[in-house]
Amino acid sequence: MVTHVPAPGGFEVPLWRAVAVFRVASLAYVCVVVLRDADRYAHPLVAGALVLVMAAWTAVTAVGYAAPARRGWPLLLADLGVVVALLLVTPWVMGRPALAAGLPTLTVAWLGGPVLAWAVSGGRRRGAVAALVLGATDLATRGMATPSAINGAILMLLAGVVVGHVARLTVTAGERLQRAVELEAATRERERLARDIHDSVLQVLALVQRRGARLDGEAGELARLAGEQEAALRALISGAGPLPAGTADAPVDLRALLGRYSSATVSLSAPATPVPLPPMTARELAAAAGAALDNVARHGGGRAWVLVEDEGSAVTVSIRDEGPGFTPERLAEAAAQGRLGVAQAIRGRLADLGGTARISATPGSGTEVELTVPRREP
Repeated sequence: MVTHVPAPGGFEVPLWRAVAVFRVASLAYVCVVVLRDADRYAHPLVAGALVLVMAAWTAVTAVGYAAPARRGWPLLLADLGVVVALLLVTPWVMGRPALAAGLPTLTVAWLGGPVLAWAVSGGRRRGAVAALVLGATDLATRGMATPSAINGAILMLLAGVVVGHVARLTVTAGERLQRAVELEAATRERERLARDIHDSVLQVLALVQRRGARLDGEAGELARLAGEQEAALRALISGAGPLPAGTADAPVDLRALLGRYSSATVSLSAPATPVPLPPMTARELAAAAGAALDNVARHGGGRAWVLVEDEGSAVTVSIRDEGPGFTPERLAEAAAQGRLGVAQAIRGRLADLGGTARISATPGSGTEVELTVPRREP
């Protein structure tokens, strides 16, 4: 089954297209205004040239903002700078008498393009900054604070704030939808695997366990191992397996991660209430506990007890076995021989988390591993 996952930032595409359409439409309005009032300008030919500049810059921004990689500060600042420059030359091109008569400036509504672009790219704060810069420049070029100029500046500020807010909501909605689609895909895949496993692997393991339970020797041992794997698989497909995609930012219940290790030979004791930890901390702590249990399976006789303690500011996982144990010098010897299971898989993980790993062993009395991590993001 193939599930379509929306691309990151895909929900912003319609907003950028709307900005491009606004620039083209406002440019058409600029052409109408210039043609209507050209005979009252001090330099009408220069006004026509500036309209061509606006048309060229409209094309540049349409192409530039179409690619996410180009929507950075260089283009945003250049966009704002071009409009500010056009506003600054407006008094000379139009002449003070034309401005005093109340004629609209050359850019008219076209100057709102950078405000919308800044708002879509960075939210309402960035849109408000662009609106304030352009509004102040427009009032300065007019040389007077007419009611129409003030109203235009206020409307531009409102547009920057509102569009920026909508843009942030759109991005947030897109991220949530992406996480929901990934979670749904992971859930469906788990359900499919659960059906396949139940129809094949689990039934075979159950049959082996039942048929071999009354046998002795290696056949009985194989039956016992089959029963353990059946229990582990049932725990995995029932929801105690790895975290699905889309939950990377939410606190993780450590009990669910450690539950995958529970079996006929591994006894897990945990609090009745959830033990939430940051995602990376929970996964790394569970992986360190899994490495310790692997050592128990290989060297400690296979039987182990796991205890989870939630101490508020810290969480401790203790693993104890009844194996042969080892001398204190054995860990150093293993590291010197290149066997880094304890050094890297256990102690290395805990060191990265800002926690501690204490390993106690006595020959003939088993081994105890105590893993403690602080409840904070490392």
